[in-house]
Amino acid sequence: MSTIRPTTVEVETSLRLVAPDATALPVRASLRYDPADPYAVHVLFHAESAGGEAVSWSFARELLVTGLDEPAGIGDVRVWPWATPRGDFVALALSSPDGNALFEVPRSVLVRFLRRTYVVVPRGRESEHLDVDAAVNRLLAGR
Repeated sequence: MSTIRPTTVEVETSLRLVAPDATALPVRASLRYDPADPYAVHVLFHAESAGGEAVSWSFARELLVTGLDEPAGIGDVRVWPWATPRGDFVALALSSPDGNALFEVPRSVLVRFLRRTYVVVPRGRESEHLDVDAAVNRLLAGR
């Protein structure tokens, strides 16, 4: 008898990178949720050039949920509601030693994405999908 694994949720979207002068540039990105990593969401920023490498950020799914309605996060990842004349967005601020970036994410895209993740792993049931032994093995293997 085989166990059926829940499917990964992935949504392709366009974010807007907000420049210091308040202009915004479109950025292709994917929002990804893997039930094998049930507490995290991943944002993959796609390179525009053919040889460019994508950049991935991972952070708590709960951070996105909270950031839909109120400021959330400290440190490297912060999220908050962002209303503009173009509609409702969510601000996603990322910080690293290499620099800082502020993105506008359409609120409706995040809501749909999060709803799909909750179909795969309901809120509060993440621990049921966490394979601690596999995580420890990966850590010990140096991955």
